[in-house]
Amino acid sequence: MKCALITGGSRGIGRAICVKMAEMGYYVLINYKGNEAAATETLEAVRAKGSDGELLQFNVGNNEEVIAVLGAWVENNKEKQIEVLVNNAGIREDNLLFWMNAEQWRNVLNISLDGFYNVTKQVLNNMLMKRYGRIINIVSLSGIKGLPGQTNYSAAKAGVIGATKALAQEVAKRGVTVNAVAPGFIKTDMTAELNEKELAAQVPMNRFGTPEEVAEAVAFFASKASSYITGEVLSINGGLYT
Repeated sequence: MKCALITGGSRGIGRAICVKMAEMGYYVLINYKGNEAAATETLEAVRAKGSDGELLQFNVGNNEEVIAVLGAWVENNKEKQIEVLVNNAGIREDNLLFWMNAEQWRNVLNISLDGFYNVTKQVLNNMLMKRYGRIINIVSLSGIKGLPGQTNYSAAKAGVIGATKALAQEVAKRGVTVNAVAPGFIKTDMTAELNEKELAAQVPMNRFGTPEEVAEAVAFFASKASSYITGEVLSINGGLYT
């Protein structure tokens, strides 16, 4: 059985990706940290598309948890192959560096950067042995351009972009591709507190994007059609930064 694992899959972009993977016929592994109700809603949406899946609760930034839950799942489900990994989990704790405390710095880097390492490490070996895999990292405009008030988030996402390019070269010969998608302003819970009207005016398309538009790009990178593309970062920002 071919599976897709989406971290931070309970809401927003993660949920849209889970639903899209279901449409593509994947058995969907929905990772979440604490919001079981939202994760269950995502699983119901996956099943509504005629596919199935299950919930995996762990904090991507806690390597012991990742090993205990995801590592155990891999070990106990030999008949199920994780073909697609989407490293989507991330948090924002915005502040000017002058006022940013060490915890805000560590928390954001931990979830995005350590999370990338912790989760990818658990699924990569099987992809290499099967000589097929798709790893897609959800990064951000912030990691490409840098945004004031997001030194921690920009550093975390820029780090994942660098890791994407390096890992892509390590595993290319084994049929595993590693790419990243960099959304700009997307309508999600994470951007709910932003002034959408004011910010949308800065976007050439004059609007925020949708989670479903991001999911379509992920679907392309997850497909066999993208087999000769690796180490790339695709911006989805309505022309805000090119």
